[in-house]
Amino acid sequence: MPVQIKELAFVFHATTDVAKARAFYGGFLGLKTGMDKEFAPGMWWTEYDIAGTALAVTNAIPPEGTKGAGLALEVPDLDAALAAARAEGIPVTLEPQEFGVCRMFIISSPDGYAITLHQRKA
Repeated sequence: MPVQIKELAFVFHATTDVAKARAFYGGFLGLKTGMDKEFAPGMWWTEYDIAGTALAVTNAIPPEGTKGAGLALEVPDLDAALAAARAEGIPVTLEPQEFGVCRMFIISSPDGYAITLHQRKA
């Protein structure tokens, strides 16, 4: 059974240097910060708003594990999406994670790209 996708949740770039990333995305590119949150000491998630779509920059995910940019898709029911992925034998590379604003897990595409399935909390 296919997973229902509501919208593009965000695109992300992994970084190892938060200060340099902020100077590049916010400074050089002039992107407006929509959210800037420290989830754990030294672990940052910054979202820049680009015409209603979020570009997230984070040091919470190592760049070598992402194969470049990452994609996150918003789903209406994360538990149903997880069940569907498991039923289809889709590799779940990161088990469901709980954050203040959302829940998410990561699957692997046939080419090994990380795709985050994401559900915002009410």
